[in-house]
Amino acid sequence: MLVLLTGATGKVGQHFLGRFLDDPRWANIRVRALVHSRQPAPHDRLETVSGSIADRDVVDRAMEGVTHVLHMATCKETPEAVMDVTVKGMFWLLEACRTSRDFKQFVMVGGDAGIGHFVYRTDAPITEAYPHRAYPGCYALSKVLEEVMLEQYYIQYDLNGCCLRAPWIMEKDDFKYTLSFGDDVFGGPVWRDLVGPEKAAEYVANGTVPLLLNEDGEPLQRNFVHVDDLVSAILAALDNPAARQQLFNICMDEPVDYARVAAHLAATQQLPHVEIPSSYHSTWLDNSKAKQQLDWRPRYDLPRLIDEAWSYRRASDDPRKIWYPG
Repeated sequence: MLVLLTGATGKVGQHFLGRFLDDPRWANIRVRALVHSRQPAPHDRLETVSGSIADRDVVDRAMEGVTHVLHMATCKETPEAVMDVTVKGMFWLLEACRTSRDFKQFVMVGGDAGIGHFVYRTDAPITEAYPHRAYPGCYALSKVLEEVMLEQYYIQYDLNGCCLRAPWIMEKDDFKYTLSFGDDVFGGPVWRDLVGPEKAAEYVANGTVPLLLNEDGEPLQRNFVHVDDLVSAILAALDNPAARQQLFNICMDEPVDYARVAAHLAATQQLPHVEIPSSYHSTWLDNSKAKQQLDWRPRYDLPRLIDEAWSYRRASDDPRKIWYPG
């Protein structure tokens, strides 16, 4: 068994490598990483192939002898690169899998951007049968294209694949910085832009956190997953017959409710909050299919997500880095 990993130096890729290479169940399995600009930490069972995923010769070289592909390479709102990675790169990977004598399984980490995230109104929990609905921008479109390409290879060639659809992925102190009114905010919304620089500076000074409201004026509910839970789902799906040609929502059991976040931080950190109106809609991803078919369970609930983010202390050699815009 030889696993090809794309996106090896990203948040999920680094966590996966650490877990996989340390897990005695996979002690005899080698990993090959297809890398572009950054290199993963060295390991005696890890090799690398350098080059662009959009280059067919590079992909073919990386795929030699590969039995399992874990595809996580992605772009955010980078129009000049997104089609090379999402369409051309994934197409070359799938073509190499289709024509390989060694290939056994293609596992892809997808995203809830392909079903609209919190941009569109939904009337019920979102299952895997929910239709694709990309919101404006190239990133959400890329998430739709990934899933459709993989599904078509099931139909055209009976390819053995699996998509793990994840919402916003958290690690370390990420969640704390999703709530920052400062320039150090992680992701969106950018709260500073919504309240103005003067109010934002005041909120930073006194530790105020945003309580995001949906279009109806109620506390917003939004889906998240911790990277440890996502990696556990990847390991549960890898080489698992139950994952064949399946799509799974991989997320917390309940969406993050911004009112509960504000209440928890008031009780544990004595932090004030301010309500922030928005045009967004509450959503609830249903993860019951992954629980039933993969025997997977998320370990992170809302209190643990918050408490670990606030207690995390970064080492001097572990600065916060945002590798992509958006």
